[in-house]
Amino acid sequence: MREEEKKLTSQKKGKKSFLKKRWVYPAIYLASAALIISAIFWYQSSGNQSAKNEFGMQGDKLGKNGNKNDAVEVGKSVENFKWPVKNTEQAQIDKEFYDEKASEDKQEAAMIVYGSTYQPNRGIDITMKDAKDFEVVAALSGTVSKVEDDSVLGNVIEIQHEDGVVTQYQSIKDYKVSVGDKVKQGQVIATASTSQLNEKAKTHLHFEIRKDNIAVNPVSYFDKPASSIEEVVKEQAVDQNNEKSNDESDQSKQQDNKEDTTNGTDQEDTQG
Repeated sequence: MREEEKKLTSQKKGKKSFLKKRWVYPAIYLASAALIISAIFWYQSSGNQSAKNEFGMQGDKLGKNGNKNDAVEVGKSVENFKWPVKNTEQAQIDKEFYDEKASEDKQEAAMIVYGSTYQPNRGIDITMKDAKDFEVVAALSGTVSKVEDDSVLGNVIEIQHEDGVVTQYQSIKDYKVSVGDKVKQGQVIATASTSQLNEKAKTHLHFEIRKDNIAVNPVSYFDKPASSIEEVVKEQAVDQNNEKSNDESDQSKQQDNKEDTTNGTDQEDTQG
């Protein structure tokens, strides 16, 4: 018993003397820190791997099923409307766009007279100062949606662009494109010609820009992107709706007045 007690006493003394050494506690702290850091790295690496696996599975699903959102092409340059003629230095406007806010003189000058009918010009008529034939080019890159023979309009080419924007080229000949063709801005698509609608202009190009089938003044958008049309078209649509509502209101009032007049006449006849 005494020997065992001596051994235990000596072991306790040994532990105490060991713990009293200066390097013991720093060593314990460093070892503990190393274990904790190793555990953190292991946890993070396993978490990242799980995230990669999950993302990879979702990526495969997107690749197979397709992403419903249209991808935006990075670095794609934005085009501005250009004059639809090759020789811009010789170009001039023979008949301007009919602007409802313009003066009466300008509105009258922008009217098209065809036979006994009058209609506002929904584009601009371009001629050359030398009155010669000239090449017609695409004002903006897009896809050809119409190539049509029309003796009154002088034939038509229509090009579809993004966001419901369309450019139309009338009074042309010698088509260089077909429906479905992809055309680049500045690409020659036809040669200017004549039309029955504006015979006085002789050789000319009638050019229109439309957004959601609403015509806008091309001159206002040269050197501007197609996106700049958005707000103006919204304002025009609101104005048209207001005018329509006012017309319907006026018609309703006229109908009410007519009914009141009729009722009054019937009452007079009854009293008589």
